[in-house]
Amino acid sequence: MKEISRRGLITGGVAATAGVAGLAAASRIASRYGLIPPDCKGIYGPGETLTYAAQRLLTAHSLAREFPRSMISKIPFRNETAPPSDEFKRLLAGGFADWRLAVDGMVARPGVYSISELKSLPMRSQITEVVCEEGWSYIAEWIGTPLSELLNAVGVLPQARYVAYFSIEKDWWDSIDMADAGHPQTLLTWAMNDGDLPVGFGGPLRLRVPRQLGYKSVKYLTRLTVTDSMKKFGQGLGSAAPEGGYAWYAGI
Repeated sequence: MKEISRRGLITGGVAATAGVAGLAAASRIASRYGLIPPDCKGIYGPGETLTYAAQRLLTAHSLAREFPRSMISKIPFRNETAPPSDEFKRLLAGGFADWRLAVDGMVARPGVYSISELKSLPMRSQITEVVCEEGWSYIAEWIGTPLSELLNAVGVLPQARYVAYFSIEKDWWDSIDMADAGHPQTLLTWAMNDGDLPVGFGGPLRLRVPRQLGYKSVKYLTRLTVTDSMKKFGQGLGSAAPEGGYAWYAGI
């Protein structure tokens, strides 16, 4: 991704004040620097593009706020999930010993990893906040393997642009760009607070993307696919979220 100049951002911002014509101008600037999100089409596309491009410039190296242990929520909110599938019940009954995360796509060394194998990679802990678009939030300690460590292990190819990730729950998937995939706070999370990641919060394995809204932190991960395009996944919008009316990029 080319570095966009501040002059380019200002130009786009000024143009945006001019309405539709401004959004079109901003989209052209974003396109020049490779900052076009997968959900760039449709009536909201220019706005999504401007948001994504601006935040990628302004927050390229930013960190989500991390909190002291004293601020961990005593009763974290557990949102509803679909009833577990028979396959999930089987894995749960076995203590998730047979749970596997497959990694494929544009990598030199595709592989399949158990939870214990993920735990053998370098780990990181962080106390960050889950913020939901519905208005609720909570703070917890998340412990896991930085996604970047796993991507280094499998050898991501240079032309890769996105990492798509999939839940064991049907039709629950999302993706992030390589900037977030390589960010130190993006975790393959297998523990929370004082123990293993509870099932209600995505156990045994969930992605945590603390710089974006909660729906990007998909629970029950079973597969990662590294790719140069999201057009071949779902409706080509980058995730299940924009297929249901939400934005692909949900930066906070």
